[in-house]
Amino acid sequence: MNSLPGYDPGQKPSRLLLRIVPGHVAVNPSDRLQLLSPSPLGRQDTHRLTYPDQAQGKCSNNGSHQCGGPWLKYRGHLQNISQNCLIGAINAENGEANKVKNQITGEWDGVPQTAAYYRDNGIKWVVIGDHNYGEGSSREHAALEPRYLGGLAIITRSFARIHETNLKKQGMLALTFANPEDYDKIKPSDKVDILGLESFAPGKNLTLKIKHENGSSEEISLAHTFNEGQIAWFKAGSALNLMAAKAKGQ
Repeated sequence: MNSLPGYDPGQKPSRLLLRIVPGHVAVNPSDRLQLLSPSPLGRQDTHRLTYPDQAQGKCSNNGSHQCGGPWLKYRGHLQNISQNCLIGAINAENGEANKVKNQITGEWDGVPQTAAYYRDNGIKWVVIGDHNYGEGSSREHAALEPRYLGGLAIITRSFARIHETNLKKQGMLALTFANPEDYDKIKPSDKVDILGLESFAPGKNLTLKIKHENGSSEEISLAHTFNEGQIAWFKAGSALNLMAAKAKGQ
C-alpha cells in the first residue's frame, strides 16, 4: 500500500490524548484538547444585547491558524483558542486592536475578556462588522470562538461567503445591513435589540432597534441569506445540535 504524500511511515505517532470506550470518550488532561458541550438553543424572542467590538475595515479571522503560529496548538481546545477571538480586529471607537470598553463596568480590556464577562453575566452580545467580514476564515474555529464566548450575532456590511456559512452552522446569526450606510448609525455606547426572530423566515428581513445613550432610539433593517434548514440550525443552537436531536429521534 502506497503511503500518502508527505507521510513518513517510520515517523513516531503523537502521544495519545484520548481513549475511546463504548459510550464514552475520556480525554487525558491537556491544554490542547477539550471535550465540547452542546451550544445553547437559539432563542426566538426579542434579544436585548450589547456588543464588545465594532470592527473597522476588512476583517480576517484567519490568524488563529497561521503555519507555526502560537494559537495552532490549541485548535482542539476551544476555551484556549477562544482567547484569540477578534484580537486583531481594529475597534472603530479608538482605532486600536484588542482594546474594547466593557459597557457594564466601564473598563477597557481585550475582546475575549470582555466577551467572556458578558457571557458569564448573562448578556448576549453582537459584533458590528465592516466589509467582507471573515475574509480568509474558512475554518470552523473563527465561528466557534464567538459562539463559545456568548455571541449571538455578527452584523456586517458584507460577509466572506464561507465564513458566513460557518457562522450559521454554529447557531450564530449572520446578518447584513440592508443599507450598508447604517453601519455608521451604531455607537459604542448603544444597546440593541434584534426584532422579528419569532417569525424568522427565508427572505424576510429582521429589524435592529438601536437604543442610544441619550435615550433616543431608531430602527434599521437587517438582511440575511438563511434558508429553512439553516434557520433550523439557529433554533437548535447549531447544526451539530440538530443532527444529535435527529439521531435521538427528537
